[in-house]
Parts: sequence; structure tokens; C-alpha cells
Amino acid sequence: MEDSKLKLYVGADYVSAFAMSAFVALKEKQLSFEFVTVDLKARDNYKVTYRDLSLTCKVPTLLDESFALSESSAIAEYLDERFPNHKKLYPQDFKQRARARQLQAWLRSDLLVVRKERPFDLVYFGKKDTALTDEAKAVVERLFFVAEHLLEEGAEHLFGDWSIADTDLAILLNRLVANGDAVPPRLVAYVRRQWDRDSVRAWMDIERKAPAIA
Repeated sequence: MEDSKLKLYVGADYVSAFAMSAFVALKEKQLSFEFVTVDLKARDNYKVTYRDLSLTCKVPTLLDESFALSESSAIAEYLDERFPNHKKLYPQDFKQRARARQLQAWLRSDLLVVRKERPFDLVYFGKKDTALTDEAKAVVERLFFVAEHLLEEGAEHLFGDWSIADTDLAILLNRLVANGDAVPPRLVAYVRRQWDRDSVRAWMDIERKAPAIA
């Protein structure tokens, strides 16, 4: 089979939002793959063997026979081009496709304070009992503006049919929803729809251990 040699390297704790995005991409395209776990706490991702594979020392990394690629958005784009006869991960309209990629890049580069104050671990293990800082609140308001601008009233997805950008946006928003922060009801409903997808459920169903509390 064309997809039989795919491997996805992820953190051994299965909590990375970016690993989840790559996992969902593979599942949505119905590609078979093998999980390979990397112990990030032991810094195995900085060892020579993994560094030479991933280049960036990050998870996730996709291995397709002898070709390895890290960064989840690059992985999604690669999968769409590598397996064009499988379900599309990006919108077919070139302008919408560009907008989806713009959103992905922005979510990864411009919202660090939200990711720091609302780590993705809380989606699995429970809320974080701290208020957002004023800096984070300002960024969250910008996030809501972008999300509500792109998500048309009554629409289930951002660009008509589902795309991987929906998963990435829902991942960011769910850091707030899962924590009980104030989120516009329309965006809460959007997150829940995305979280009800089989691909997302498959990721959430992976067994993981809560971190020990010192």
C-alpha cells in the first residue's frame, strides 16, 4: 500500500497540540501509520539520531520511507501533495487555501502568551486555577475577533468543508474552553463540533498519565 511505510514521531506523553494536528491529518486522510514515541523529558529529541532525522529536534516528525519532515503544518501540506487521491486537508479554492495557511501560521507564531498561560495539558488533565494576565486577555480578544470573522454565522467549518485549519483553531480555542474561561458561545459550539470528529476522538482516546504534582 502507498501509505504503509509512514511513521509519526510524537512525545511519549501524547500531549503535544502540534502532534495532535499531525495525527488528525493522517487520520482524516485515512492513512495507516506507525507511532514512534520520543521521551522529551529525557531530552531524547536532542540526541544525534533524532536530531539528524527531524532537523529541528521537535515533535511531531513524519517519516515517509527515507524522507523525514517536522512541523505539523508542513506535514499537513506534504500529506495533501503526497496523497492527492485521499481526502483533502486544505480548501480547494486557492484563496481559501492561502487563508487557511495564514491562520495556521498565525496560530503558531503570534499567540505564545496564550499557549503559555493555558498549556494544552489542561485539556487532558483539568483546569488551571489562574487568571489570564492583561497581555493574554488582549491576545485572546484578537483571537476571538479572527475566529468570529472567519467563521461565518451558522457555518460548521471555516471554509465550507472541514480543513486542518479547523482542528488547529479548535485546539487553540479549547485551551480556553476546557479551562472555563469566557469564550463566545458560537466559538464554544464550534470547538465541540471539531472535538466530536472521529479523528480528534481517536487522539483523545489515547491513554496518557497525568503529570506528577511535586
